[in-house]
Amino acid sequence: QVQLVESGGGLVQPGGSLRLSCAASGRIFTINAMAWYRQAPGKQRELVASITSGGSTNYADSVKGRFTISRDNAKNTVYLQIESLKPEDTAVYYCNADLVTVMYRDLEVWGQGTLVTISS
Repeated sequence: QVQLVESGGGLVQPGGSLRLSCAASGRIFTINAMAWYRQAPGKQRELVASITSGGSTNYADSVKGRFTISRDNAKNTVYLQIESLKPEDTAVYYCNADLVTVMYRDLEVWGQGTLVTISS
């Protein structure tokens, strides 16, 4: 069994900052790309940021300059640092991992999501 567990969501005022974490656990051989997605009310899930095992990053245009994705390979954990939060950042944020299990099986895994609400 492999699972991703997110943490760090909550209610934040506009202009504030937040750090989301996502830890992978289970019978993992290696993790390739990790990513954060978000889904706002009434909208489709969208890719926010991704990071390869080597540290190369990619961001949605709407978050460039405000969001920073990073990972700790030793801890199988990915982070999302969010600055200058806006009401339109309100969404459920999901962690995603593309990994290989100890049985050498390719697997894509999703976390359960963490709610981020931006409101004064």
